[in-house]
Amino acid sequence: MPAGVTWGQYLTFSFSAMLSMLAGSQLVHQHYRPLQDLNDYIKNELKNFPDHIQEKIRKELQEEGVLK
Repeated sequence: MPAGVTWGQYLTFSFSAMLSMLAGSQLVHQHYRPLQDLNDYIKNELKNFPDHIQEKIRKELQEEGVLK
């Protein structure tokens, strides 16, 4: 095993690291709410495209369920 540790120590560290990463990402997601204003951001960015491209992108995003 790496660094001369046993399988038990290696697995314990790996699971602890994974659990820590998952908990941290969930905490950040709940605190900052990064997807809350996604629709507003998409609508603002679409204004930079010509009208015919805007309609095509809107249609595709609505079919995928991203844009409401």
